[in-house]
Amino acid sequence: MREQLLLFCNWSTLGVCAALKLPQIFAVLAARSARGISLPSLLLELAGFLVFLQYQCYYEYPLLTYLEYPILIAQDALLLLCVFHFNGNVKGAAPYLAVFVASWFVLPLQKWIIDLAMNLSTFISTASKFAQLQYLWKTRDSGAVSVLSWSLASYTCARIFSRSNDRICRKLNERTYYGSTLEAVKH
Repeated sequence: MREQLLLFCNWSTLGVCAALKLPQIFAVLAARSARGISLPSLLLELAGFLVFLQYQCYYEYPLLTYLEYPILIAQDALLLLCVFHFNGNVKGAAPYLAVFVASWFVLPLQKWIIDLAMNLSTFISTASKFAQLQYLWKTRDSGAVSVLSWSLASYTCARIFSRSNDRICRKLNERTYYGSTLEAVKH
């Protein structure tokens, strides 16, 4: 029974993550505006996802424990391009994308670099959530922000259960716990 529950948590989290940012992307496209979306929040989230994925690849964790991250990174990159497009500056995305691509290759160069980045990853993820909340509070305008995307994100707490039962490293559990808790608080 426990094994089936773990499988359900893993696969359902993957399914939710496969569609996680799509409502947000569709909301931005439908509104033809990125109003309400914090660029710093999106950049921090993308950085956190990148570090998390590279850390798990570096330490050769089982694929099923991090398969959602390439999907989330692709969706965030698309959302980033939409934000820049509707802010009238698509070329402005190029330096950020270059930094992210370069980071992918720099992170695994030394063990201490990837470990330090992972230790900072929880802070980065938390800062991302707070940046979005602060932006919404400051502007008092949710604009094209998708409530469905936020709701789907709070479901990813199922990953906490699957990781704690897989005995994955403590850093991964902490990052997942804090990130999921803040996703739920945003609602």
